[in-house]
Amino acid sequence: MAEQQDGLIIDDVSMRFDLPDGSHVQALQNVSLTLEQGALVSVLGPSGCGKTTLLNIVAGFLAPTQGSVQLNGHQVVGPDAERGMVFQQGALFEWMSVRENVSFGPRMKGQSEADYRDRVDHLLDVVGLQDFKSKAIYELSGGMQQRVALARCLANDPAVILMDEPLGALDALTREKMQGLVLELWKETGKTIILITHSVEEALLLGERLIVMAPRPGRIHKQYELPFAELGVGADLRQVKKSEGYAENREEILAMIWEMEEEIMGRTEAAA
Repeated sequence: MAEQQDGLIIDDVSMRFDLPDGSHVQALQNVSLTLEQGALVSVLGPSGCGKTTLLNIVAGFLAPTQGSVQLNGHQVVGPDAERGMVFQQGALFEWMSVRENVSFGPRMKGQSEADYRDRVDHLLDVVGLQDFKSKAIYELSGGMQQRVALARCLANDPAVILMDEPLGALDALTREKMQGLVLELWKETGKTIILITHSVEEALLLGERLIVMAPRPGRIHKQYELPFAELGVGADLRQVKKSEGYAENREEILAMIWEMEEEIMGRTEAAA
């Protein structure tokens, strides 16, 4: 068992799902990872490699069948405001205004408006939604809704932000703008961020540490320490993609993922 310490410790986590027909699926196997506070981590891998399962275990939505998750010296045993989640679809309250959505967490904690007003207003400024604070969610574009989801997550002041394909449904231009916003929020807040993505380019841009997971049973296949997230803070991300080593890392990881996908397809055809 790993010693208790600050930061996030994923210690020998495995996850097995038992099915009604008596069979089972081993979604994760012996995953261990230690992240210091303020780490920015991207996770990618072929479909079905357990990326979202791992994120749900860190969030406390699932209890692993083996191993444990510790955050700042205590074990994760369920959902908690210290771990905020941002989903692919914002999971926002459509009938509420932008400001009501962002302030939802503090209000549920019983905080008075005087306690959270300045923090919420600051977050609305940071994500560029101060002029839209009275708008209902259904009046906003997809990119603006994801900005609300980020601000709502941050309003709870979590130690860790977990992001499950948060930009996957956005058009290319909006996605690039949101990638820049994620980097700015990471640098401004000092939060630990774990981001799941299927995009190799996004993983390279939004991961000072990039983790490639192998197909089922999901496990860590390879890790990279990268400079591109730091380079991208406040910069033109298209220029960052021209940085030394970016194209080489992209091609290496794409080939790795492609090989895994072919392996999965081969297994499927053999079983048919």
